[in-house]
Amino acid sequence: MKKVVLSLMVFSFFSCAEMQQVMNQLPQGTGLTQAEIGNGLKEALNNGISKQVTKLTTTDGFFKNEAVKILLPEELKIVDTKLRQIGLSSLADEGLKVLNRAAEDAVKEATPIFVDAVKQMTFNDAKNILMGNNTAATTYLQNTTSNALYTKFNPVIKNSFAKVGADQVWNNIITKYNSIPLVTKVNPDLTDYTTNKAMEGVFKMIAVEEGNIRTNLNARSSDLLKKVFAMQDKK
Repeated sequence: MKKVVLSLMVFSFFSCAEMQQVMNQLPQGTGLTQAEIGNGLKEALNNGISKQVTKLTTTDGFFKNEAVKILLPEELKIVDTKLRQIGLSSLADEGLKVLNRAAEDAVKEATPIFVDAVKQMTFNDAKNILMGNNTAATTYLQNTTSNALYTKFNPVIKNSFAKVGADQVWNNIITKYNSIPLVTKVNPDLTDYTTNKAMEGVFKMIAVEEGNIRTNLNARSSDLLKKVFAMQDKK
């Protein structure tokens, strides 16, 4: 989806000559104006954000979505196992849930960063995305927004840990685990881990929507989307 989708804002920033270069590289005989193409791409972008990224911000957006649910890092899997062995399964379950709650909070910061990334696209970016593969737009977003997303997500997740009680839960978990005789003590950076997993989840769901609108005619929910992406089908 976003391969073509992200070309939308490009039309606002390039010269007429550059826009014509893009149009000349598209399959001929589409009968679409530049305005129609732009509006169709804008609609697709809005659909992607509303259908996928926005879903991740809701309660259980991560926790009950098996595609992006944040699981424990390798070093804590043994912690989880030990806690369950000594009858503390509910504590282990709560520890997992609060990681996902923090990610759901953080993803609310993603949308304006994506919009800014679109504004910063160059002509070559637009051409490569437009004529690229089924995840070209997702890859572009990942390459251009990862640093900004991490900068935004990390403090939100840190604050969210405090808000949802994750700090207390995990302090309790780690303290109990480290008090078990003969275990190797752990002290993981869960803020960094959850930040990276939240970012992975966002890009994974964007890729799902991009692939869906590219390959599934039924996902093109308006006449304009059908016309614009029929043009992509011919490339």
